[in-house]
Amino acid sequence: MDTLNSLLCGLDEAGRGPLAGPVCAGAVILPRDFPMDLLNDSKKLSSAAREKARIVICGCSLAWGIGWASPGEIDAINIHKASLLAMKRAFEEMFACLKSSLAQSNDELPPIHAIADGLFIPDIPFPCEPLVKADSLVPEVMAASILAKTARDRLMEYYAIFYPEYGYEKHKGYPTKAHREAVKRYGVSPIQRMSFRCE
Repeated sequence: MDTLNSLLCGLDEAGRGPLAGPVCAGAVILPRDFPMDLLNDSKKLSSAAREKARIVICGCSLAWGIGWASPGEIDAINIHKASLLAMKRAFEEMFACLKSSLAQSNDELPPIHAIADGLFIPDIPFPCEPLVKADSLVPEVMAASILAKTARDRLMEYYAIFYPEYGYEKHKGYPTKAHREAVKRYGVSPIQRMSFRCE
């Protein structure tokens, strides 16, 4: 376990803009010796680079978590609140992982503070600050961005098996021309965000 006086948790989400599927968030605490050259804003990495980074993040992080908010939750509370809810759930999963790791090593829980990408912060019981462009500036947020993006992409590829006519494996639910045309032709899918305009 890292011996820093405090631990920094990065928080970020993926999937605010799509017309279908959930929003996903990541929460990550990195060790001091993490290979930072693997990291960047997930949107600036190739899929292969993201997957390589994901494997190392999951294997080497002090703790990490993934959180989700469903299309139904997005429709019920709006995408902004749902994104923050997903971040809260990611943090909770990360914190459970951290506590388990500390219990095994008999270490005490050090102070934690978090940085969330953007202008707003989730409701978590630790100090948290918002930072615009944190996914390009803060390694822990970059890592969270990568976990959220890769997890959501995998889920959308899984949904494509059940709803092949929508092409989710290609556009991941984002409002591409092909996606909009599929909705016009086949109607909304079971994972559609009904509060989003599909025309």
